[in-house]
Amino acid sequence: MTTIIAAIANNNALGKDNDLIWHLPADLIRFRKTTTGHHIIMGRNTYESIGKPLPNRTTVIITRNPAYKAEGCIIVNSIEAALEIAKNDESPFIIGGAEIYKQAISLVDQLDITEVHHDFEADVFFPEIDLTVWKETKRKRFTTDEKNKYEYSFVSYSKK
Repeated sequence: MTTIIAAIANNNALGKDNDLIWHLPADLIRFRKTTTGHHIIMGRNTYESIGKPLPNRTTVIITRNPAYKAEGCIIVNSIEAALEIAKNDESPFIIGGAEIYKQAISLVDQLDITEVHHDFEADVFFPEIDLTVWKETKRKRFTTDEKNKYEYSFVSYSKK
């Protein structure tokens, strides 16, 4: 079951200047718990914004640069090659960025989305979730607290 995992704003914003726009500790905790022990597939820009392989996960980086190297990571040149690398993982995750999400959305089985209930200025956006293709299966809403400045929801979708 291949899953896209992403945090997106009301206006589908993902990030700006190769960085996250908001800080939601609850989302980061959920991301770590959900992806630990699995393959995480990402584009080069996403990897470079993180800066290192994440612990207890197999990091697969997609790049068009055949000379690209990142210690402790697997480098491939397409989403298909990344999925082939992760084929023995029962639950690999596509973690970004925008271009990788766009390429992968038709290839995955599930979307695991944190909706940040706010509009942000951004330069990269998540593709529209087509509700004729995707069915919402779970939603849990949270209000702001001392650590999480924005209201948010954890939402799961499966392919119809």
